[in-house]
Amino acid sequence: MEQVISSIKKIRCHVITDEYKLHNMIAQQLTAAGISFQHEVPLAPRNRIDFLTGDGIGIEAKKGKPNEVSVYKQLERYAGFDDVKGLILVIERYMDLPETINGKPVVSIGLRKLWGISSK
Repeated sequence: MEQVISSIKKIRCHVITDEYKLHNMIAQQLTAAGISFQHEVPLAPRNRIDFLTGDGIGIEAKKGKPNEVSVYKQLERYAGFDDVKGLILVIERYMDLPETINGKPVVSIGLRKLWGISSK
């Protein structure tokens, strides 16, 4: 999980207008780090995670400031799947998350925070 976090923290971008642009940046960083992954992985009907690494680390990307309750519920669903061993939320504006959801490690990476911009 640390290798995935480290690679994602290298992303530097301005305001994100298209979530798929963020997906492309994440994919580029994972590829550059030699991390195997799949994109848009269906875990179950209506449950498709943005990325799933070969080690089972799920990555969900969000632009802007989405509804925190909805995002948490989405992560909670994903953490319920056996294929998901941990979760990383990559979000434009940082979002507080517990250290674990359903017993699986969870990390939030705020892109604005990486730039040193306060986003709360």
